[in-house]
Amino acid sequence: MNHLIHLLTVSLLFLQTAVAPAALSSAELPVAPVTEDETMMAWKSDRKLTWEDFKSVPVRNTEAVALTSTSLGISYRVKNNQFLYDISCAFSKQHSWGLLRTPYILAHEQAHFDITEIYARKLHNELQLYRFNAKTFKKDINDIYYRVVKEKEAFQEQYDSETDHSRKKARQEEWLVRIEALLDDTAPYMNYP
Repeated sequence: MNHLIHLLTVSLLFLQTAVAPAALSSAELPVAPVTEDETMMAWKSDRKLTWEDFKSVPVRNTEAVALTSTSLGISYRVKNNQFLYDISCAFSKQHSWGLLRTPYILAHEQAHFDITEIYARKLHNELQLYRFNAKTFKKDINDIYYRVVKEKEAFQEQYDSETDHSRKKARQEEWLVRIEALLDDTAPYMNYP
């Protein structure tokens, strides 16, 4: 019996503000953009996951045959009374692994990464719509972030549940089409800072 796919999604929140926002210089960016290296990889439309990206040692004696670890991060700051933010969507090479390395399972894992990207775009849209309030912005941004992360986690779980971790091939195909459509629908928000 094939035991397929288990997901671990790690959500990170990087919140940085300054006591005196005007003191920040333009060189002080709280989070550097995620660049591909041996540990992390930013989501890119033209760079799909390969099994070589899964660097962690597979966990044996479990139903899972692969594990994908992604993060949705945000940092923000206030400069000259203007709210600025950075968003990251990344795949953790060091925390992701594959035991049964087939193209079919890799497509399922790529979809988990794509879902995180969809919610990075949704977060960007929410933050674009946010009206800055100097008194409440820290709470406001935390509330927005955690709501989006909660929605993302629920969607990830729904994906695994409805596909039975990819065992239901017809449902898996339907979900891949759905996720691709959501990437298209959220394309206007893909150029997040």
